[in-house]
Amino acid sequence: MEFYFVYMTAPTMAEAEAIGEVLVTERLVASVNLMDQMRAIYWWKGKKVSRKEVVLLAKTKASLVQAVIRKVTRMHSYECPCVVSVPMSQGNPDFMDWIAEETR
Repeated sequence: MEFYFVYMTAPTMAEAEAIGEVLVTERLVASVNLMDQMRAIYWWKGKKVSRKEVVLLAKTKASLVQAVIRKVTRMHSYECPCVVSVPMSQGNPDFMDWIAEETR
């Protein structure tokens, strides 16, 4: 079985918590870490933007990544939210088993 991290950002802790709660409750992910007060600098529609964001890092199975992307995109306040996945190449077998057990 393959596992992935799903990296996301949100504009506020409240939005990040709402997204994380839904993802875990619906068992699309086993867990979500929320990292507050990150600083993002990026281009958006021809303007440079600098703002605080919250980073979400979720753990899930490969088979659920697309469902996570769809759910987050529908819930998110951004027009074009960052939702990307990175494969986990190796890890604690017990932790990987836990991800498999806690996701649908």
